[in-house]
Amino acid sequence: MPVTVVIGAQWGDEGKAKVIDLLAKDHSVVARYQGGHNAGHTVVVGTEKYALQLIPSGVFYGHVTPVIGNGVVVDLPTLFAEIDRLESRGISCTKLRVSSQAHLIFPWHQSHDAISEAIRGGDKIGTTLKGIGPAYADKARRTGIRAGEVLDPVRFAEVVRRVGKEQNALIAHLGGEQLDLDDVVTRFTKYAERLAPYVENTVDLLHDAVESGESVLLEGAQATFLDLDHGTYPYVTSSNPTAGGAVSGSGLGPRLIDRIVGITKAYTTRVGSGPFPTELTDDTGDRLVDIGREFGTVTGRRRRTGWVDCVMLRHAARVNSLTELALTKLDVLDDYDEIKVCVGYELDGRPLRGYPDRSEVLARVTPVYETIPGWKTVLGRCRSAADLPASARRFISVVEQQSGVPVRIVGVGPERDDVLMWDGGGR
Repeated sequence: MPVTVVIGAQWGDEGKAKVIDLLAKDHSVVARYQGGHNAGHTVVVGTEKYALQLIPSGVFYGHVTPVIGNGVVVDLPTLFAEIDRLESRGISCTKLRVSSQAHLIFPWHQSHDAISEAIRGGDKIGTTLKGIGPAYADKARRTGIRAGEVLDPVRFAEVVRRVGKEQNALIAHLGGEQLDLDDVVTRFTKYAERLAPYVENTVDLLHDAVESGESVLLEGAQATFLDLDHGTYPYVTSSNPTAGGAVSGSGLGPRLIDRIVGITKAYTTRVGSGPFPTELTDDTGDRLVDIGREFGTVTGRRRRTGWVDCVMLRHAARVNSLTELALTKLDVLDDYDEIKVCVGYELDGRPLRGYPDRSEVLARVTPVYETIPGWKTVLGRCRSAADLPASARRFISVVEQQSGVPVRIVGVGPERDDVLMWDGGGR
């Protein structure tokens, strides 16, 4: 079965774009299946650095058809700005296809995001204020506008104006500033004209590719523990980045998927609010931020950092049926005297079985660590398991043993080729 899914196994920012870029060369289609322009995927090619928000990472290969699937919510100004930036740097986007069933984000969604966060006061969720959640809410309320509607320009303009009037009334009721609907309709009518050539029935496109023997890569944004159902609710995203979301967000059935790659950093990060058992709020955590350049691709926000958490990884493996792990940014730990791996939790002094299903419980757990001596050497030139120092190999083995999932890819630097294939380290 030629379908691979790539999923973040932590709270996002694990380096999915680099792994997807590595895998994309062996696939014909790369499709995003959920999320919106709150995702930030960074790919380094030689001296060039590319930050992607909506367009799938496979766009850098001429043989790949990049697809924005039905589970994505699309901000048209961001999409076209991204297309223009890529094409100005010689990266063609002519093969890009956007699902006719993908929902569109409008300015009123961003207004609702800002109003909602303001109402919460000091109890903010930490949303990026890009309208993602309100767009998904409209999708669930069956009041959203989908990409396929741009194919009828007259009707599209009428629908935007009608929905805009309803939204303006709600915004006014909530104390927000109403939108200039004439301006919204004018701008989005122009966006619609530009979007139309990209719109396609991508469910048929993906199935046709599979039935023709082509390989398909499904790319998730965010990560397992930001999943609306399985994440640290309410500090989550508004869609399903897990393997189940790959099925519903692409239209490919579950029996077509045979490879599910979970991406994890060699440590843990998260952005915004929410429990974080292994968080380091001392100099050690600050060093992880500085060495790992842990600032959001989209927002620029400083990420919270902590040791790698194998309790999380075990749960991610269960929820997603992970077949393998890609372990990224191992080189960030190069200069540490010792490195810790969380192998369990305690609650009120007693061992805790499994990963808590409630955020308030997760916030109270105490991590149990295994400590590994640091390798104190530069890993950037390692290209095989044999090249790695013994302590680094030990670290990877502990992650495998504790998560119950084999590591197959190891990232040892920021460049596109700074990776090695792990085969168990010679065990």
